[in-house]
Amino acid sequence: MGAAVQQSGADTDEEKSSGAPAITANPGHVTVAGGAGSTEISWDTGNGSMGFVFVTTSEGKPALFATGAKGSRVAPWIRPGTYAFELYGDDQRRTLLAALTVSGTTESEASPRTTLLRGKARWLLIVALMVVVYIAFYLSSAGTLRTTFPTEPTTSPRPLHVGRNLLMGIAAFVCLDGVIFHTGLYVSILAPDSYAGRLAVITRAEKQRPASGLKEVLVLGDSRMAEGFSATVADELGSAAGFKFVTLAEPASTANTWYYMLREVDATAQRYWAIVVPYGIGYEPTSAESLRISMAAPLLRYGDCFTFASAFQQWSGRFRAVTACILRGSAYQSDVADFLEHPIARIENVQREAAMVHARSVYKGRDYDMVGTSYDATTGQMTFPPRLTEAQREAIRKSLLQPSQSEMQYSLRLQRDWIPRILNRYSKSATTIVLTPVPRGPFAELPAFSVGQRAPFPQVTRQRTVFSLPEQTFDFLEKPDYYFDAFHLNAKGRQRFTERLVNDLVARLAAADSHASYP
Repeated sequence: MGAAVQQSGADTDEEKSSGAPAITANPGHVTVAGGAGSTEISWDTGNGSMGFVFVTTSEGKPALFATGAKGSRVAPWIRPGTYAFELYGDDQRRTLLAALTVSGTTESEASPRTTLLRGKARWLLIVALMVVVYIAFYLSSAGTLRTTFPTEPTTSPRPLHVGRNLLMGIAAFVCLDGVIFHTGLYVSILAPDSYAGRLAVITRAEKQRPASGLKEVLVLGDSRMAEGFSATVADELGSAAGFKFVTLAEPASTANTWYYMLREVDATAQRYWAIVVPYGIGYEPTSAESLRISMAAPLLRYGDCFTFASAFQQWSGRFRAVTACILRGSAYQSDVADFLEHPIARIENVQREAAMVHARSVYKGRDYDMVGTSYDATTGQMTFPPRLTEAQREAIRKSLLQPSQSEMQYSLRLQRDWIPRILNRYSKSATTIVLTPVPRGPFAELPAFSVGQRAPFPQVTRQRTVFSLPEQTFDFLEKPDYYFDAFHLNAKGRQRFTERLVNDLVARLAAADSHASYP
């Protein structure tokens, strides 16, 4: 889903520490793009005692954000405005230990220096290419050449190859981009909190993860699966049957991204016992094309240019997609500008990649629900229970914005075009592909959520290594009790969804194994 959200779980350290209380934000100034931005809040009470982190918006009341003596947590709902984060020694907010303010600004409100650096990064490749082309034309032009200055010109005895020299200049430029951006050189220092950086981190971690010796099941998906599926709970349920669950579900990812992720972590198409691929209702705004290009950039190769570009609706998006496959630096413009502006902070962030991966693994979901929330589709009016904070109410309002029909159809088209590519990639493999629907939302009666979820590829589900869970499998979760906004399951919904998915999956895989044992 294009408007995606991500939150990392609290990472509490029970060990005693000493020093002054502290609370920090990374970054402290968030550039908001695509509706919301994120920042990581880290805190330490300094003496090992329990701490309580509260957040206050410019228009709201203080709300409890996190607890623990020491830890970190991502706030993925930063919007234009200011947010005060305060660390207290008690839940009544009597003993203030430390505080800071996080500001959110839109792209247009970004600092002049940041804007200037981004502009420089955008034009750097273009200017360099023009210089190379100019030199190539100069050296290959007809006429006379000066051997020294100032001497009379003499006719060059060399044969002139205008086309050859021009192509060689362009090739040299492409090679330079390849050395810097197509290798692991720049990818290793991508901002780990960016979409491209997170994708690079989790695929690299999964690629390097040693085999467990168990029947490994990989779960893909966007923010709905990232919030809805818990690998920890799945391991507890499936370990007795010999299963190990891993997840690469990532907010804002789409079916074409999943294809390239699989190619990266499973080069032989033989690594996993099963792969879970979700399908269902979603929407993909055209305005997010640049985000999807930069997000997939760490996984792209030169040969992907036309295939990858076919996933985009507008010709401008297709052109940028082709360019990103050949000149990958074009997809990293904002990241390069940020690196040039804050190189030390970037290196420090990169060094915390392991902590980020750990935070993903221990994340338990959000602990509030939408019970008491009502929505009148006719008037658009919403009623909230008093316990919800203003930030939570705003997140719910945003999630209920009606997507256009074209955005919903585009999401379905991506699934129909790219999930078969995944199936074809594993057609000669023993890996089982499991197609699963996802719960539609807490207000399934609304037009945007009432579309039936059919198994998108009935013809391929007849294959021995492909099966689809019934469309109604998760209908019981389509209640406000299990959601924290209109699309994403909360902690309780995460638990129930994982339990049902794992139980059904283990039963189906066990049945398939027993059938395979008898010719």
